[in-house]
Amino acid sequence: MADLVLYDGVCGLCNRLNQFILKRDSGDRFRFAALQSSIAGELVQRYGRDASDLNTVYLIVNYRAPDERLLSKGRAVLYVLRALGGIWSSARILELLPSRFLDRLYDFVARRRYRWFGRFDACVVPQPRDRSKFLDDGAARRR
Repeated sequence: MADLVLYDGVCGLCNRLNQFILKRDSGDRFRFAALQSSIAGELVQRYGRDASDLNTVYLIVNYRAPDERLLSKGRAVLYVLRALGGIWSSARILELLPSRFLDRLYDFVARRRYRWFGRFDACVVPQPRDRSKFLDDGAARRR
């Protein structure tokens, strides 16, 4: 079973998060799609969300399984950290915080992410070794 990370493909922070996950995903659990892709747009819309809202990271837990579900913002990030295991699973202590607080913290960083981490002109092309983990259509990619 796989979990699908839906991220802003032009965001420097989001792309760093993807690299962070790829390096630590020893169970080959995570797949990725940029919010700018058609697959992400369809999925987000199916859950009644807006794919043009690039200030949110989404996680489709158990992608394509009967118990598939959507997490967003702080809850999505905490789920990823816990799933990576090791020292990262200690982030589960933050799950005790109210979602409202986590989302405010997430929004604080999201509003500043381009200034702090940069922005690309188009979605970043993944390394050849990781390409199979990216499910989007690549329509907005750059070299």
